[in-house]
Amino acid sequence: MSYLGLDLGTSSLKALLIGEHDEVLGEASAPLEVAHPKAGWSEQDPMSWISACEAVMAELARTAPAALAGLKAIGLSGHMHGAVLLDGADRVLRPCMLWNDTRSAREAGEMDAEPLFRQVSGNIVFPGFTAPKVEWVRRHEPEVFAKLAKVLLPKDFLRLWLTGEHVSDMSDAAGTTWLDVGKRAWSGEALERCGLDLGQMPALVEGTGISGQLRPALAAGWGVRSSVDVVGGGGDNAAAAVGTGCVGEGDAFVSLGTSGVLLAARDGYAPDPETAVHTFCHALPGQWYQMGVILAATDCLNWLAARVGQSAESLSRDLPEVAEGPSEITFLPYLSGERTPHNDAKIRAALIGMDVGHTTGDLTRAVMEGVAFALADSLSALRSTGARVDRVIGVGGGTASPFWVSTLANILGVPVDLPDGSQMGAALGAARLARGGGFEKPAVAGSVEPEARFARAYEEAQARYRALYPALKDMG
Repeated sequence: MSYLGLDLGTSSLKALLIGEHDEVLGEASAPLEVAHPKAGWSEQDPMSWISACEAVMAELARTAPAALAGLKAIGLSGHMHGAVLLDGADRVLRPCMLWNDTRSAREAGEMDAEPLFRQVSGNIVFPGFTAPKVEWVRRHEPEVFAKLAKVLLPKDFLRLWLTGEHVSDMSDAAGTTWLDVGKRAWSGEALERCGLDLGQMPALVEGTGISGQLRPALAAGWGVRSSVDVVGGGGDNAAAAVGTGCVGEGDAFVSLGTSGVLLAARDGYAPDPETAVHTFCHALPGQWYQMGVILAATDCLNWLAARVGQSAESLSRDLPEVAEGPSEITFLPYLSGERTPHNDAKIRAALIGMDVGHTTGDLTRAVMEGVAFALADSLSALRSTGARVDRVIGVGGGTASPFWVSTLANILGVPVDLPDGSQMGAALGAARLARGGGFEKPAVAGSVEPEARFARAYEEAQARYRALYPALKDMG
């Protein structure tokens, strides 16, 4: 028997086929493109996700036909907050606005000024969330809004193709601003305020709940022998938490992906919107999580790599394996604005303190440190809500750099555990949710401890970093 996790990321769709004990039976991925037609806009064509899914399933059918034939269930994970707008025939009305699309900053600010939305959602109304995006469409594309029959989140558009059902899960729905996160149900009042109704929302299930059955034509085309359940799954961070075993109070992970995330699992609902910490339903029933989010993590290194004509991997390889004190340069990683703790869609990045003698390696160090300092801001915000974070599991592409992990441990001041195996994360979490059990922590390949002898130097560098935000904000 096998279980499939499909993780719809910003830059690729990943498929992971596992057995009863997390053994990897097959893997595949397909790239995705993001369009930026205007400053602050970030979009994808939802039909490209279906093409990518067809590609990864064809690859699994070719490389792991026996394991795929025994498929029992599918779990879905995906980037949150996107707005897939469909008409009454389930046709896509416009490109999907992604999580890092900030065009709806004005709409978000106006919604956040109304107490209703924080009371219902437990969160600030961030520009990246789904509700202000749809409000932007209502104001700027009324002809599209008039045809709107259903709003789906990105992974749930894949679900529609897989099953024919309009369904989401609690963890992904929690990032829309329309979900009553404490009650784990849509808020009719919040929807009405946005000119919407419950009929335009998908049905809701928990992450392990069955949302539908794989369409027989797809199953036959992939060589699957029996009927296949498709479970609720989770938003990417909730699924990643399941994949890393972060499911209860005291469990935490840090992710160096396109964006940066510091997530702490919670046994209860304890929102604190003023901190700009996100409080969402977990993918498991009766659980929640809180996280600080920065909008650019590995994106910052990719940006630098493109500017200097090298690959991000080569920039990382040129650094030592262990960080021994902060850089002379300070980098603020606000390439696309920032969420935690600033909730500022307009702030932009900066490199401060460069001189003629600094090298590309110095810039790389500064970029990695800036991302770590931003995540330290998220750690402070999380702890202010009562979340316990004593050590973290490190995931995401950025953790392939020993220097970056060492820097992160020093700046956060907590050990960073590195899981054994490349399959950890959201795809594994989605597959585990499909299986309905086995949410333990992965084996640890190694741990990186913070170096106490550098603590004072990093604290001083963090203070310089924090002093720069208000200065930049005032310049704007």
